[in-house]
This record gives sequence, C-alpha cells and structure tokens, in this order.
Amino acid sequence: MATKTKSTKVAKKPAVKHIGLVKNDAYLQPYEDAIRGRHDHALWKLNVLTNNGKTKLTDFANGHKYYGLHKTTRGWVFREWAPNATAIYLVGDFNNWEENDKYKAKRIDEAGNWELKLPTKAMKHGDLFKMHVYWNGGMGERIPAWATRVVQDEETKIFSAQVWNPEPYEWKKKTFKPNKSPLLIYECHIGMSQDAEKVGTYNEFRENVLPRVKADGYNCIQIMAIQEHPYYGSFGYHVSSFFAASSRFGTPEELKALIDQAHKDGITVIMDIVHSHAVKNETEGLGNLAGDPNQYFYPGERHEHPAWDSLCFDYGKDEVMHFLLSNCKYWMEEFHFDGFRFDGVTSMLYYSHGLGEAFCNYGDYFNGHQDDNAICYLTLANLLIHEVNPQAITIAEEVSGMPGLAAKFKDGGYGFDYRMAMNIPDFWIKTIKELPDEAWKPSSIFWETTNRRSDEKTISYCESHDQALVGDKTIIFRLIDADMYWHFRRGDENDRVHRGIALHKMIRLVTASTINGGYLNFMGNEFGHPEWIDFPREGNGWSHKYARRQWNLVDNPELDYKFLGDFDHDMLQTLKLEKNFQKTPVQEIWHNDGDQILAYMRGDLIFVFNFSPTRSFTDYGFLVPTGSYDVVLNTDAKKFGGNGLSDDSITHLTNYDPAYVSEHKEWLKLYIPARSAVVLKKN
Repeated sequence: MATKTKSTKVAKKPAVKHIGLVKNDAYLQPYEDAIRGRHDHALWKLNVLTNNGKTKLTDFANGHKYYGLHKTTRGWVFREWAPNATAIYLVGDFNNWEENDKYKAKRIDEAGNWELKLPTKAMKHGDLFKMHVYWNGGMGERIPAWATRVVQDEETKIFSAQVWNPEPYEWKKKTFKPNKSPLLIYECHIGMSQDAEKVGTYNEFRENVLPRVKADGYNCIQIMAIQEHPYYGSFGYHVSSFFAASSRFGTPEELKALIDQAHKDGITVIMDIVHSHAVKNETEGLGNLAGDPNQYFYPGERHEHPAWDSLCFDYGKDEVMHFLLSNCKYWMEEFHFDGFRFDGVTSMLYYSHGLGEAFCNYGDYFNGHQDDNAICYLTLANLLIHEVNPQAITIAEEVSGMPGLAAKFKDGGYGFDYRMAMNIPDFWIKTIKELPDEAWKPSSIFWETTNRRSDEKTISYCESHDQALVGDKTIIFRLIDADMYWHFRRGDENDRVHRGIALHKMIRLVTASTINGGYLNFMGNEFGHPEWIDFPREGNGWSHKYARRQWNLVDNPELDYKFLGDFDHDMLQTLKLEKNFQKTPVQEIWHNDGDQILAYMRGDLIFVFNFSPTRSFTDYGFLVPTGSYDVVLNTDAKKFGGNGLSDDSITHLTNYDPAYVSEHKEWLKLYIPARSAVVLKKN
C-alpha cells in the first residue's frame, strides 16, 4: 500500500520592486543600487536642510533675504558669510571710500557670518560701494557675494556694487501659467538683440524684439547672460555676481518690465542660469572672497575647470548649497522668471567634466566617476524650483546622455522637466559636412530626431547659439556660405542658394515636427541670419558688428530672408493645429532610403519629406487613415521661396483598397517634388 506523503508548498520569493527609472528601462537593472544610492543621498540631504521635514526646502533657500544689503524700517543691514575674514569694512561714495569704524562689520557667530547695521542716512540709493576684507596675511577689495546690483564704470571699467532701493516695481501681470503645448523657445541675448552696433537694452528688447517673438508664434523666451559677468564676450557664462542682473542692459526694474510684458503677451520667460562654475576673478567675483580660495569652491585638483578657465563649486558644502538654492528662488520671486535652463550640467555630473569621455554604455554613468554632490544639488534645485512654482520649467543642457536626468524624482530621476536633445544639432552638422545630398538617409534622420528615452521629455533644436559662434557655422552658412552675400536677393538666386533655402526649411520642419517636449531656435536663425557671432574684443578692435541681429534683412521683402522667416512662422502655426502636439505619438508611415522619402503622422497631421535632390515622384502612395486631406504647409510654396510645383488648393482623397478595409486605411497618393516637404491635415 502506497504511503501518502504530505505535500510541502514552496514559498514564492516576493517580486522585486524596482525603482521607477529601472521599471521603465530594464537595462538599468545592474545599476539600480547606484540609482537608489543617489536618490537616498538626495533624500538624506533634503532631511538635513529641512530639519527632517519640519520645514520646507523653500524655507532653507532664503539666503538672499538675510545676506547682502537690505533696507529695513530701522535703517540698513548688511551681512556676509566670510569664515576666513578677520575684518570687513564697507567703503563707498557714502564715506569717501575710506575705512572707518562706523562702517566696520562685526563677526556674529562661529560659522563666519558678519553683520553691519547702519542708520537710514548712512547711505542712499545709487551709492557705489565695495568691501575691504582682511584675513591673516592679506587684504582685498571685494564685491559682496550676495550683491543684487553691480555696475561698471565706463571709463575705468571697474565694477562696484551699488545701493539699490527704488520704488518697488508694480507688476501688472501678477500671475502667469506657462504654455507648454508645445513649448516653443526663442533663445535670445539682450545685448546683441538690436540692429545697431552697440549693446542693446532690456527696454529695447521689450519694445523691438518681444513683438517679433509673439508675432512669430513662439511662446517662450530663454534669456542668456542675465547674471552679471565681467567679460561681455563670455556670452554670460563666466558669472561674477550671481544675484545681480547685468547692468549692461539696464536696471532691474527694466528687466522686470520686460518679463511683465512677456507674461502679458502669453510668453514664458526662462533664464539661462549658470551654476556649473564661476569666473576666477577675485575683485569682482567669488574667487578669493576672504583669503580662502576654497570658500565656495572645491579644493585641490577639482578647484579649476581645465577647459573653461573657471572655478568649480563645492556642492558638498551646505553653505554653497544655500547660496545656489537661494539664487534659484531669488530669480523666481524677485523677477518672476518661470524657470531655468541649467548650463553646463555635464560638467557638473562628472569629475572629468565629461572631457575625453565617450559615454558608450550605461556603465559609463555609474562607474564611480560621477560627482554625487553635484547630482544631489541638481536634484534639490529641481525640487525647490517646483516647490516655489509647480508650473515652473527646468531644462538641462547635458551632452553625455545621463539616464534619469529629466525623469521624476520619485522614480529615481533628477527632476528636470526637459533635457536638451544635443544629438540633433550634431547630427545635422555631420550630415551637411560629410554627406552628399544623394546619401541623406530618411531612416537616419527619423532615428536621430526621435531617439530618446520614453520617460524623459526633450527640447529639440537644429542649432542654438553654440553653432553661431566664431569658429563654427550656422546651418544657413554651411549650406550657402559666401553666396549669401551675392545671391540672396529675390530673382538672383543660384543653385546653391535654392538648395540652401530648401534644406533649411526641411531640416527645421523635420526637427520641430518630431518633438516630444519642445522646440528651440536661437534669435535670428529662424530667418537664416548671416555671418557668425563675435563679441567685442581686442582681436576685432572691440567691434559690435557681429554682436547684433540685423532685423532689417528679414523685413526687406526683396531679400530671401523673408521667405525663411515667413516659413518659420507658418511652421509653428502648423504644429499648433494638433492639440497637445508634443504628446501625440510620432507614427512612422513609410521610409525608403533609396527614394529618400520619409512620412509619419501625428494625430490628424501627416508629414511627407522628399530629400532627393533630383527626383520628383508622381502618385507616390502611403497607407493612411481613410478620409480627405488638405495641405496646410508646403516648403516648396512660392511664398516660402520654393518652386510652387504643386497645387496646394486640392483636397486629397484616399483611394480604396479592399486589403486594408479592416485597418480603416486607404492609399494617399501625392506628387512630391524633389527636395521638398508637405504637411497635410485630415478633414
């Protein structure tokens, strides 16, 4: 008789609960511990700075309300963090620039905070001043680290802080919600925004350029070079005074008026913020504020950026975290900026600053060569910014492809809303430089413009200010070069100009129409601004000739610039025909590298490209949803400088095919001229 045995149940192992970033990308599983480690590091620092959640991060980021010079009901109060200092005096117009005990600060704690209280009559609005800082073995003339107004003497070129206490600016547009459907960014620089060979102003930008931005259809401006910088030619990337709006362009109130008007016009305003490094200058900047060159910056080999000739912040110090987080909050609260494009994020993420690294596989992002302090700072900055304004926008300029940068913090990401799709301009440059027109592959173009992480939104662009600087070339110059000077008048174009105009439009259309977040254009590039950007310097005789924007070119109906400008406007309007365009899936319909044909759809819009330089196609068919379609944009239209070979007034009806009845698809047959693109909308 068989003996019955008691069956034993094998306990199931609990399912592994992966962090969101890994759930979305299984290839990150080997690095989940590192991802969690960075996430936990940020949580730990958040608890430290918020007293274990008893306060908010925004309460911590109030340094600008404490430090610096402030007018109170009892007079003036000045504070500075300078732990290595032995004495601090304020000198300025108010005391004939001479030290005296009345203007001598007192050290108030062991942390190195200094304070000076003065009666109301001790200084007045407009007075210039500096600090005289003493330390063991030395002394220096310095601008306060938290100065909110810094000006340069036109003759001596010396910078000084300035007492700034005007009547408070009265905001006309008190609340504003950014339009992100889609985000269409106009990258701009106030100083070089005018036709005249000079430094433009906030007022001139508000009066002359902002109306153009609105009329062109952009809903966001991204302003460069706002933070004060001693060398104009640095494009604003060598910052000296992080809390001071550059006085080159006008007063803080004039900047506020610009932002106020932008908001009234429905335009979001993003600041290009530089927290990746600081200028080395000691008199103007933070380089050696009080005899300790490492007060704000890393010591040793990590002190200086080897490629930028600048200093690298020590993100591991709470005081530096306080300074930078307060800086974010200051610009949002004081000036109503709607967010930031963080410059140089790659440099922050890696000990190598990303120099000489290939970043070929995921292991390159988790090999111990990353600066966890900087990663923690960027994560907390995003948490803070969205705590101050949940509608705020943050964008990371990052070239290495670090996964999770624009993923949510709860999923193990760093919390940026968008990351720059920096592969796209590199792809276009490489394609234009290295491949003949016959070798342009639609499959490669579609791959490069849509290749991105599913859980991260991007800002796509063909070219930014980077591609317009001396030593590089804009797309229009790569395509046409010197013929822009001699054959860019209507009716006088040669083959090279016709090619350049056609491809300029097609490159922009395929880039803008494949976005999953936003699209960016640098000021003037939309109409093919000629030449390069070269700021005044000794090598060019301090000329402003190439540090301006020649709006007269696009305004002249006799020149081809108007074709490109008009196309850019109509292209943006076309994207807006589809609600939430950036969220609508990009569905490839067809590509054929031999024919150089590409077609895809987004909602009710169908985009068709013929990159062939010589072959036009008649009755080229695509399977699309059954219905009728109207042309809403054609790069080859005469009003955009094209040949006008198609009749765009025709409504295109799909052709029945019994094989595809169940799919509700039929054949859409089109005439597609060489080197052209067309957008159709389903009725």
